[in-house]
Amino acid sequence: MFERILARLTAPIADLTPMPEADARHALGALLVRVAKADGAYLFQEIEEIDHLLADLYSLNAIEAARMRAECEKLEAAMPDTSELANILTCDVSTSERDELVSALWKVADADGQRHDTEQQVVAIATQTFGMAPEAAEALRS
Repeated sequence: MFERILARLTAPIADLTPMPEADARHALGALLVRVAKADGAYLFQEIEEIDHLLADLYSLNAIEAARMRAECEKLEAAMPDTSELANILTCDVSTSERDELVSALWKVADADGQRHDTEQQVVAIATQTFGMAPEAAEALRS
């Protein structure tokens, strides 16, 4: 019995998090995670920004947002193609909502206070999949 409890306590959190559906909500969260990880450093500021955005976008409390982010991290790891994730959003999100999503991607990219080409490339792939001009996407960066 103690072995099971100890194994549960020492198991990585990702192992305890179920794989979510590849719906628009989780695809957006996975893209946010992908942007944050693109520079090779997944920093607290970026995680905090993702949680904040998920909470605001989907009316979640802090615990629900963190749980959703953990699910999105799992989806992000399982779907290596950024354009596939963006394509899920393209199918399920209206054109007017895409501006808000692109703005959210930029907020995560800028959360650590540095601009990295790798993060910009992820945003560029997503916005290209959305059919958005690079100038329009850049204009949404605040």
